[in-house]
Amino acid sequence: MRQRPPLGPIRVTPTRLVFLVAVTGTIGYLVYAITVRDATQIPMLASGAAVLGIIFAALAIAGAVETVRAARADRPARSVAAAVFGGVAGIVAFGCFAAAVVLALLVGAA
Repeated sequence: MRQRPPLGPIRVTPTRLVFLVAVTGTIGYLVYAITVRDATQIPMLASGAAVLGIIFAALAIAGAVETVRAARADRPARSVAAAVFGGVAGIVAFGCFAAAVVLALLVGAA
């Protein structure tokens, strides 16, 4: 496999680029949904929170995979950092899912 040159201290990989675009796009969508002032605002916020939850769940899985890879490569600091990052991503994912459920219940109650 061909090595790509790093862009600063962080290597740019296709997976990291896809996650960056997905998180940026979803947060942009949520910011737009907050500015909308009509009946579609809450459903837009619910769908945005659900998608952001899916993205962060995928980041948590990627953190778990990186934890195992780093541990097998005998890199304990990287393994712990990936575990912490993956754990935080998992907590954010569950928070986004909870927000999506609450917002969906608000839509159903209205």
